[in-house]
Order: sequence, then C-alpha cells, then structure tokens
Amino acid sequence: MMTVENTIKAVKEALEKAPKRNFLESVEISVNLKDVDLTNPKNRLTEEIMLPKGRGKDLKIAVFGGPEMKGKAEGVADHFIPAEEIEELAEEKAQTKKMVNDFDFFIAEAPLMAVVGKNLGVILGPRGKMPRPLPPGADPSSIIANLKKTVKIRTKDRRTFHVAVGTTTMSADDIAANIDAVLTRVKSRLERGAMNIHSAYVKTTMGPPIRLEVK
Repeated sequence: MMTVENTIKAVKEALEKAPKRNFLESVEISVNLKDVDLTNPKNRLTEEIMLPKGRGKDLKIAVFGGPEMKGKAEGVADHFIPAEEIEELAEEKAQTKKMVNDFDFFIAEAPLMAVVGKNLGVILGPRGKMPRPLPPGADPSSIIANLKKTVKIRTKDRRTFHVAVGTTTMSADDIAANIDAVLTRVKSRLERGAMNIHSAYVKTTMGPPIRLEVK
C-alpha cells in the first residue's frame, strides 16, 4: 500500500542518486498501466491536476483577448495576443507552432474561443493547448495562478505516461505531496483503481528511476 512515508523515502533516494547538473532538473513520475484498453478512446486519461505544492518552476501563460483584457493580463500573463492577430497567426504556421511550443497554457476570452478554434485549432489541439475560456472582462489572475501549478496527463494509446511533479530544488515532502495528488487522481479515473497500475517510478531529469509503492 502506498504511504506518505514510503513515497518520501523514494523521492529522497531519487534526489540523492541524481548526478549533480548545472541546470534546474525536473522531478517526474512515470506510470505504467495494465489491463486498460487504450485503443478505446473512452478509457484514455486526459487530466489536468493542480499540484498542492506547485511546480517548483515558473510556467508560461499566454492570453487571447480584447483591449480591456490586455490591461488586466499585464503583469500576470507572460504574453498577450490581441484578438485581431488571431487570423494572422493562422497564416504564419511555422512561427505560430514555435510560439505555441514556448507556452505551457493558453487562456482566451470566451467569445474568442470559436475564432481561436477555427484558426488555430489544428496547431493548439494536437499539442493539448486549446485555451481555457475566461468570461469577457474577467480578471485572469486566479486562473493564471492555478495554471502555473497545473500538470497535464494525456495517455492517448500508450500505457506508460510521464508527469512532472516538481524540481530538484523542492523538498522531498513537497514532491511526495504532489505525487500523492497525481496518483490519487489517476486511480480515481481507472476502472479498477490501483489494480490498473502495473508500476510507478520517480526520477529526476537525468537520474535513475526509483520504484514507488502504489499497492
């Protein structure tokens, strides 16, 4: 059975065994499913999970909106895209793909969702980056703050998936709390819960995987 103590112990081992690097390493878990027919789309996992202890690094958020939204997005969003530029972005596919890859999440004022979908859906959709709708004129601060703590799971047809749960600058306790949040959500979405998880591991970007006790 998974316990907080066992998870903390595994995280500490992963951090201790990770070679020292001159860049900020992420900490992630890999989860291997079993007895799940992922050829059937209804069995696939598509989840967004807000980590209780945050990501340990800053994520980049872009906002689509009108003039009023621009003023509200300044200082809280990393980039603002005026409504009148959406069609132009659709015409510059190579540059737009690069821009989309540079950001973790997108937000759009609700009335612009159809326009964004029509012009940029083919770029944003496959990358799992379709924007979150925001009521016209609403303050984007809270949704941006939440997204900066959020991770995404998209299994598609693969039984193994990876999820970032922090960075090496975070404490083992905080990383373990994030792992617990992710695995709790995953188990709640699986038909047989933990019985559908074959194994799970925690590792740093360049470090060895350390097995987690899930059952």
